[in-house]
Amino acid sequence: MIKTTIAGSLPKPSWLAEPEKLWAGWRLEGDQLIEGQQDAALCWLKIQDEAGIDIQCDGEQFRKHFVHGFLEEVEGIDWNLMTTMGIRDNRYDASVPTVTSAVRRKKSVHGDSVKFLRRHATKQLKFTLPGPMTICDTIADQHYGERAKMAMAFAELLNEEALELEALGVDVIQFDEPAFNAFMHLVPEWGVDCLHRAIQGLKCKTAVHICYGYGIKQNIDWKSTLGSEWRQYEEFFPALNASRIDQVSLECADSRVPLSVMSALKDKEVLVGAINVASTEVETPEKVAATLRAALEFVDPERLIACTNCGMAPLSRKVAEGKLHALGAGAAIISKELSGR
Repeated sequence: MIKTTIAGSLPKPSWLAEPEKLWAGWRLEGDQLIEGQQDAALCWLKIQDEAGIDIQCDGEQFRKHFVHGFLEEVEGIDWNLMTTMGIRDNRYDASVPTVTSAVRRKKSVHGDSVKFLRRHATKQLKFTLPGPMTICDTIADQHYGERAKMAMAFAELLNEEALELEALGVDVIQFDEPAFNAFMHLVPEWGVDCLHRAIQGLKCKTAVHICYGYGIKQNIDWKSTLGSEWRQYEEFFPALNASRIDQVSLECADSRVPLSVMSALKDKEVLVGAINVASTEVETPEKVAATLRAALEFVDPERLIACTNCGMAPLSRKVAEGKLHALGAGAAIISKELSGR
């Protein structure tokens, strides 16, 4: 059977945050905000159940931003000292907080959220955390002096958090590393070492997600400059295959990624992106199945997990829900084909 999961974020309900806007501010406060986040998570867990998603997550309903949602509970960061810096190798500029002293967790960041999710999730539960390299590409540094050194410091904090989440019943912990596709040469140099520090001691499944970004203008414009084939993965997949990470998540749907790059991940479970998150068109199950069928030329069925290209936070709920159902139905088509062999 081909299992299914999603890469990360899902749209927030209109009563929780402004819809179809990436990283929108909350519309609730205090206890009402917590209750609203829980209600939103329950909604998406139910929709994932109905869509046949096997490895489920909260869709980041408890976070505004996939990186800063973790950093908000970290000491050593000055949120009043905002710095404008280039993100993803200067693909676009952003105003980001600044590290001014050694970083340390104030407390468990996502523990309460995971306790709630574990009580209500009916299937395997995945939780996503920002990867060390991507954190360092989304925050300014006035303390460590070297990006690799700062990344390792954050990897230690991520490991503390991940161990706590595993103890609360999380089945898969995924680290989101879109920065890997911008700094390919650094992945073998220190990116994998930081991931190893982040997963140290974990017994649950571990994953790293590397995509070409949300379906926002800056990413779409960047993709248009990459030529007829997108070969970023080719440079660092061998290093990931040699790593201790269990799963690698990549973008395949409607992309120019040569599917042959997956041959370099012969020892990993591969989360094949079969849903295009940069389009509001809802895929047919047959289109999802076609993407998965093509991937099976390079990935054994027992190692293939159907996934989305990236998160779906900027999309409407109706579109995201439709895409989840298409993902589940498309994977079911392939599972039926494989059972008939």
